[in-house]
Amino acid sequence: MTRTERRREKVDPEEVDDPVRRRDFIGAMAAIALPLSHTSDHSLGSRVDSEDVRRLYSRNARLRRLDNFMGGADTYNLYAAEVSNTTDLLKSGIYNSNTGLKLKSLLGEQAQLAGWAAFDAGQYSVAKTHYMTSLAAAEEADDLALAGNALAFLAYQMTATSQNGVSTAAASWEKAQKSATPKVRALLLERLAWSHAVAGQAKETDTALALAREALNAHDDRPEPDWVFWVDAVEMDIMAGRCWTQLRRPLRAVPILESVLEGFDDTHARDKALYTTWLADAYVDASEVEQAAVTTVRALDLATGVASVRPKARIEEVSQRLNRHRDTPEVAALMDRLAR
Repeated sequence: MTRTERRREKVDPEEVDDPVRRRDFIGAMAAIALPLSHTSDHSLGSRVDSEDVRRLYSRNARLRRLDNFMGGADTYNLYAAEVSNTTDLLKSGIYNSNTGLKLKSLLGEQAQLAGWAAFDAGQYSVAKTHYMTSLAAAEEADDLALAGNALAFLAYQMTATSQNGVSTAAASWEKAQKSATPKVRALLLERLAWSHAVAGQAKETDTALALAREALNAHDDRPEPDWVFWVDAVEMDIMAGRCWTQLRRPLRAVPILESVLEGFDDTHARDKALYTTWLADAYVDASEVEQAAVTTVRALDLATGVASVRPKARIEEVSQRLNRHRDTPEVAALMDRLAR
C-alpha cells in the first residue's frame, strides 16, 4: 500500500478526531517500535553477508514508516541508535567490498532519518551533524542520489532557520540528477522549488515545480529507493500549495490545498496539521479571516499530542497574522484556545 493509499484509507472518525484517542493510537505505534529498538544488529555475527544486509534494509524500511504517525521527539532515539549500530558494524564487522558499500549506503539512509527526527524535534545542530554523516557515507558508497538527498535535507533545514537554501538545494540537484530515478528527481526538484519560494523567486519556483511533475511521470524501469516511497502526485500538490502560499498567491494555493486536505487521513496528524496551517495562511492572504481562524483551530486540534515543534511554530505564525482581527468571533475563539 502506498503512502497516498494510506492517507486516503478511511478509518473510524471517532478514533482520530478526538486528540486523546489519537494519542492512544500514537502510543500503540510507539509500543510497536519499542521492541525494534532492542533487536537491532545484535543478532548479527562478526561476518556480514548480502542476506544480512537485505534484512537490515528491510528493517530500516519498517522503521522509516513510523515517521508517518510519530513526531521526531518520539522517534529520534530509535533512529540515532540505528546509526550507532551500523557505524559499529562498519568498524568491527567482516564483509566484502560490495557489502561494505551497501552498509555505507544504509548508514546514509539511517543518518537522514535521524537527522529528520532531530529537525522535527527542533534539534537543528544535531540534525545537521546527522545530515553531514549521511552525505559522507553516501559519497563513500558512490550513492549520488542519496548524497543529493542529504544536501536537500540540509537546504530544507536552512530555509526553516531563516537561511537561503537555494544554492544548497541546487547543489543537491546537480549532484544527483544524472543517476537519480524519477521519484528521486521529483523529490529533489520540489525541494529546490521550496527553496526558491522561501527566497521569493516565483519564476524559478514555477519552473522547478513543473520539472518535478515531469520527473514524477517519467518512465524508468529501475526500482525506486525505499526512501522515496511517499513521493507521489499528492506530495507534488502539497508542495505546490505550500510554495504558492509562501509566495502570497492564494488564488493558486487555496484550491490545491483544499483538495489535498480533503482526502488526507487524520492519523498522519503532524503532516496534516502542518499542511492545514499553510491553507490557513493562504486564507489570510485571501482576506478570508474567519475561515483562516477556523482552519487554524483545526490544525491546533490535529497537533495536540504530536511530538514535533513544527506544527506549533506554524500555528503561532498564522495566529500572529490573525491577531489584529481579534474582534472577529472566530479569531477570538482561536486566541482563547491558544491561551489555555
